[in-house]
Amino acid sequence: METAIWGRVSLSPNHIFNNKPGGDTYSIYKGNCTNRGILMTVSAAGPGKGGGLLERPTIEKTTPGRESEFDLRKSRKTAPPYRVLLHNDNFNKREYVVQVLMKVILGMTLDIAVNIMQEAHINGMAVVIICAQADAEDHCTQLRGNGLLSSIEPASSGGC
Repeated sequence: METAIWGRVSLSPNHIFNNKPGGDTYSIYKGNCTNRGILMTVSAAGPGKGGGLLERPTIEKTTPGRESEFDLRKSRKTAPPYRVLLHNDNFNKREYVVQVLMKVILGMTLDIAVNIMQEAHINGMAVVIICAQADAEDHCTQLRGNGLLSSIEPASSGGC
């Protein structure tokens, strides 16, 4: 952006260029240098630091009985966590259990799935994941849908 000259600058006998300090808005008055002319406003917004217009903030309106996106995120964060448990069974092969764990729990690595399967096999039960109740119920349903024995419990009860 060019260096601004503050004050009034005459462009021609019938135009006056007003540069107002503290902003990037310039006014050109057409007419015989009186305030009766037509006002044209030019915005000097360009690339670089400052000079741009801020976008109007979006205000989310909620209707009664409907939670806002912020409220939903807040409730997920403050909801008590739940454990998804995998129980040992005598029906499924170990390799199959590992495959199902990796399919149902996004981001689960082979090493973690093998460790969970081994723990369930040795101890009779293993914690698969700790998450929000809705997610825990979904994971448990998917594990059961693939033939594994699974349950959920609040993470705060019993043990660490």
